[in-house]
Amino acid sequence: MEDIYISVKQVVLGFIYASIIAVPIGLYIGLYKPVEGMLQAINDFFRYMPASAFIPLVLLWIGIGDSAKVSIIFIGVFFQIIVLVADAIRNVPQEYLDAMFTMGARQSEVVSMGVIRAAAPDIVNILRVNMGWAWTYLVVAELVAANRGLGFAIMQAQKFMDTPRIFSGIFVIGVLGVVFDLMFRLISKLLFPWKR
Repeated sequence: MEDIYISVKQVVLGFIYASIIAVPIGLYIGLYKPVEGMLQAINDFFRYMPASAFIPLVLLWIGIGDSAKVSIIFIGVFFQIIVLVADAIRNVPQEYLDAMFTMGARQSEVVSMGVIRAAAPDIVNILRVNMGWAWTYLVVAELVAANRGLGFAIMQAQKFMDTPRIFSGIFVIGVLGVVFDLMFRLISKLLFPWKR
């Protein structure tokens, strides 16, 4: 139970930190061409670097504590969220915006009441998918450098050839992933009932 608590805490923290920063950046990239010109290429450069490649640097600079795992999760999902949110904003049908402008809406109203609301279901779905990636990056980080957590428990079981404990660790990670996925689906149904 302690390993579960530690792993869940690390995933949630890394994911929340990444989402809080990445979603607004993705919105601005999708909404404004000058921002896209400044940030899109930089984001694409880092997006193609595997998060696991940063593990040696993170260990060197931060150590093997909880902050290292949170940092790996942050790196793993941050750049992906940015590009996917920007795409969701760009995919809002132009007819919605034209209709709002025709009815006399100001640009700020079109952005807040049109673009963001139209893209919100897709953004929640993007976060749901990236939560799954967050679990993947957590396990990678814990397998390489950790002194507690589910990934560490699996590695310890491997050292002692404790196959049932390895399977139970993998099973628990799968169950936790499904629970988080269902939570995002429930949030989406509650916030966007018209999408059913």
